Parts: sequence; structure tokens; C-alpha cells
Amino acid sequence: MHDKREGANVNQRIQLQPKHKKTAVNTRARRIPLCVDLDGTLIRSDILLESFCALIRQRLRSVALIPFWLLSGKAHLKQQIADRVKLDVTVLPFRKEFVDYLRTQQRQGRRLILVTASNEKFAREISDHLGLFDDVLASNTKVNLSGKKKSELLRSKFGDAGFDYAGNARIDLKIWRHARRAILVGSRPDVAMSAREITTIDRTFENQPRKAIDYLRAMRPHQWSKNFLLFVHLFAAHEWFNSQLIGQTAVAFISFSLCSSSVYLLNDLLDLDSDRHHPQKRFRPLAAASVPIGHAFTMIPVLLVGAFSTALFLPIEFLLVLAIYYAVTMAYSVRLKRITILDVLTLAGLYSLRIIAGASVVPEMPSFWLLALSMFLFFSLAIIKRYTELLAIAGKGLSSAKGRNYNVIDLETLISLGITSGYMSVLVLALYIDTPDADSAYTYHQVLWLLCPLLMYWLARIWLVTRRGQMHEDPLVYAIKDWRSRMVAVIGIIIVIIAA
Repeated sequence: MHDKREGANVNQRIQLQPKHKKTAVNTRARRIPLCVDLDGTLIRSDILLESFCALIRQRLRSVALIPFWLLSGKAHLKQQIADRVKLDVTVLPFRKEFVDYLRTQQRQGRRLILVTASNEKFAREISDHLGLFDDVLASNTKVNLSGKKKSELLRSKFGDAGFDYAGNARIDLKIWRHARRAILVGSRPDVAMSAREITTIDRTFENQPRKAIDYLRAMRPHQWSKNFLLFVHLFAAHEWFNSQLIGQTAVAFISFSLCSSSVYLLNDLLDLDSDRHHPQKRFRPLAAASVPIGHAFTMIPVLLVGAFSTALFLPIEFLLVLAIYYAVTMAYSVRLKRITILDVLTLAGLYSLRIIAGASVVPEMPSFWLLALSMFLFFSLAIIKRYTELLAIAGKGLSSAKGRNYNVIDLETLISLGITSGYMSVLVLALYIDTPDADSAYTYHQVLWLLCPLLMYWLARIWLVTRRGQMHEDPLVYAIKDWRSRMVAVIGIIIVIIAA
């Protein structure tokens, strides 16, 4: 009997031994802290570049001080920027799958430490927002915690092979060399291969491959349709079959499109915060981080050089108008779009500048009547753009638009201004038809009266669509896609041809 109990106890010890060993291994693994990089790892962006964009938006004058800050080192530069700007860390492009993994590690009792070269102000704000990290190690006024310095700090705190490290970049190889294990988050294949040669890879989180279509989307090619306004004066001047002027205007169209894309990229960089709060704009490539901020900073001057190089083949007047357009759009992106009413006036002016740019290619300046009509019409369309954004904000239950100085209570005022201005353009058209200018320009100028009810119909319909919340983009882009608007345009062209 005694022998049987002893044998049973031996069997029990044999069965328990493997489980006890596995538990010990897991406990030891939990004691190994997991150190997590921020830029490119925890988020699909770079805090320094994000804060630099915020500096341009919030404290533009301070940008001139950057070279002087840099003389005192990169850590000093980061601190000076951090002292001057605010970032909404709640809408940063976090890597969801990796964050979920960290939450699992936290529930299992593992110690998590955020270790980053970003300034400690932003690092702690991110840590507080996620509620994941037990400690934060980051750059401060004196130390830029990157590469070798980060490696030395972790070795001094935990020793060689005393920590695991999650990173993504080639500079992280200096840390992985002394880590127990590596976690690769969105690393390039060459970085992953180098990491495998120096340490054990615990886990890999693949990066979504960058697509050429994302870079094209960042340039907003659908907005190029607005540049067809360059052909308006060509049509109004009855130069319908002048192949030389048509060719020159086509070159102007390309130049304007490259220039506008350069500005759109800059605008999106400055609007990262507000775009990420917007129900539709948060999917834009820069806001969603499918195109890196650093790449956008490279694309902006490349597109701009392409625009002005193309403009060299055109009259000097076009080059001047293009420069004015770029200066105004820059002012709009940096400041004017945050000033109530002045923002929509600027947008209307930018539409009209396209007509003037097209006229600079044709040896005849646009008439007073064309500019007056375009001013009222485009002010109405600019109001539609702002009204649509505000209506989307109201649909989310918010009271004001982030990054815009408008409140939901302004909706009724905007619709009154927009409709009134639109129908003022109809009045200008009617007054023009009864002038000697129209009589001399058209054989049957009375036929042009048919344009008035046509324009009245289109304005009424587009405002109805807007009021119903069905205007999801720029009104001119919508008009090009809308078959009814295209039909109105075709009928209008036929009327003008008959009148001519």
C-alpha cells in the first residue's frame, strides 16, 4: 500500500514538472521589460515633423528661429518646438494591431516602457492617452535620446539582453544588438534582415505597402478639374478653333495643376490635426499616414519647380499670375482659411484667378462683366464648400468646426449669403446681355437671355443638394461628375454658339 502511494506521488511529480517549468519561463519573460519606440513604431508618423507642421500653423513667426535652435543641438530644437505648440495626440495614426498586442502584454503583467527620441512632453501625453506604459524615457532639453544614446541608457538600466525592444528603423539596430529579443514593427526588408543577423526576432508586425495611388491621391488630381476654368476666357473670346491658343492654354492647365497640387500637399500638412477630426478628410493620405510627412515635404518643391518650369513656355503675364496664385494660396493655407468670411472670399478669388490666368495666354484681357459674374458665382460656390463642412460637423453633434472659425449656428447665415451671391451672378449676366458689348460680340445677343433661367436652375439645384447634405466635395468637382450639371453646361455652350 505504501509502495503504491509513493509511486503515485512520483507520477504526480513527473506530470507537474513540465508545467512548473513553463510557468517559470513565462514569469521570467514577464520580468523582461518591453521597450517600445514611438516614431514609425507605435505611430505611423514622426512626432518631430508633426510638431513642425503644428509650429507653422500655430506660431509661424517662430519658424525663422529654427536654424538658431539647431545650432544648440537637435534636443534643444525639439524642446523649443514642444514649448510652443500643442498636438492632439488622441488622433495620431497609431498602429492598431501593435497597440492591441501591447494591451495583451500589459494584461499579462509585463512592464512596458516608451523609449523615444521625441520630446518628453509629447511622449508623456501619448503615454497618458494610451494608459499602457509604466515609464517614459524621452529626449529633453539636453539629451536627444536616439540611436547610440538610447542603447546606452537601456543597457545601463537593464543590462545586455535584459530587455526586449520594439522598433522599425535601421538606427534601431544599435539597440537590437544589445536586446534579448526584437519586435519588428513595419520595418523594411533590409532592416529586418539585418536585425535577424544580430538578435532573435520575437514577433513581426508587417507594414502596409505604400502604393503609388496614395501619392497620386495626396496630389488631389480630382481637383485639377477646377483648372478647366483657364479655358473660359478662350471660349468667351470666341477663339474656339485657334489651335495655337488651345495648345498654350493646355500647357497653362498642366502648370496650374502642378502648382495647385504643391499647395494641396502643404495645406494637408498644416491641416493634419483638423483633417483627422473630420469624418471624410481623415482618410486623406497624409492624415491617415499612408504617405509619410517627410515624403510630402519632398514632393512640394518638386511639384512647384515643375509648375514654374512649365510656365516658362508661356507669356510672362501667365508666370506673374501663377506667382500671385501661389502666394495667395500659401497665405490661405497658413492663415486666411481661419478668418471667418475672408476665407471664402479668398477661395472665390482663387477661382477667378484661374480665369485671369487663362486670359493671360490669350492676347485679350477678360471683360469687366466676366470678372463680375465670376466673383458673385464663385463666392456662392465657396460658401457651399464651407457650408458642407459645417453641416458634416453638425451631423456629428459638434458645435464648431476644428481649424475653422465657424459655429453650427452660422449655417443659416451662410446659406443666405451663398444663395444671394449666386443669384447676383444671374443679375450681372442679365445686365450684360442688354449692353453694347454683348451686341458687338454676338450676332444674336438676345439668345443669351436663355442662359439666365439655365443658370437659375443650376444654382437652385446645387443649393438644394447642399442643403440636403448630399454635397460631399468641392462644388465644381461635383458639377463635373453630376450628369445634370454637365447637361446644363452643354445646353449653355449650344446657346452661346447660336448667339455668336
